[in-house]
Amino acid sequence: MADTLKHVEDMLDDSPTVDVHETFHRYQVLLDELKAKIDARFELTRDPSTEPLEHYGDYPNGPGGSLAAYTGPEVDWLVRSWLGNPAASFANLHLTCWLGPQVRVPHLGLALLVWPGGWFYVDSVPRVNMVEHGDYYDRYYEPVNEEWLQLRDDPAFNYFVSRAGFIRASLSPTAHCYSFDRSPENIEKVSQLTHAHVDRWLRWVDEAEPVPAEERAALAETDLRIRRNITDRDPANVMGVRYFGEETTNRLVRALWGGDRELPRPSA
Repeated sequence: MADTLKHVEDMLDDSPTVDVHETFHRYQVLLDELKAKIDARFELTRDPSTEPLEHYGDYPNGPGGSLAAYTGPEVDWLVRSWLGNPAASFANLHLTCWLGPQVRVPHLGLALLVWPGGWFYVDSVPRVNMVEHGDYYDRYYEPVNEEWLQLRDDPAFNYFVSRAGFIRASLSPTAHCYSFDRSPENIEKVSQLTHAHVDRWLRWVDEAEPVPAEERAALAETDLRIRRNITDRDPANVMGVRYFGEETTNRLVRALWGGDRELPRPSA
């Protein structure tokens, strides 16, 4: 538990410097597989504001990264990104998909980290207060509660507790957030869990009832506030500052929530 409560930068600094490209490349393949499933379901267009971020930094000679964001008739903001220095122990990869206001299906949140141990996060980001709307919990979270409990009991995965209280508050009751040794078996387990999660999430989208038109504008604004707050307050942002400075990091953070977007949001 002590290790899980360290800051990101402290975890990295307290570990030996190792080349983690093997895990980094496996993560890249996994995110490509998951995004392909999403691409097959939604009509998506890359937002031009992120085209200059296709490659930044000095990778493979030093720290670097890539960020692409997309939008479409049913998707407010999808991000596929990575940042880090895999030759020196660290890489942080994201695949997030924030839906438009036509449905209330939870958003998709997924992150993979190597620092140099393994770490992953996958969650269904809620769009209502589940204590108020118990039927929302019953539909999207209770059916996967047993799966969550099984992984919680798996000794190969160490439940991660963020030092940031706001980040802890942003997690759903069935969020997976774990550190693990980067063994082939554990990487495969993460792959299976994330594929199953994305498959389930896509079924939810297909089965969802439409949100009444008069409620969509308010839902869209709530979604944007949640997305911006989570992005702005991410403790891992300090690694962007370390590698690229405040100005570039601020631009990357804005790209993660859509602060510089050029294409319109899905119509409410």
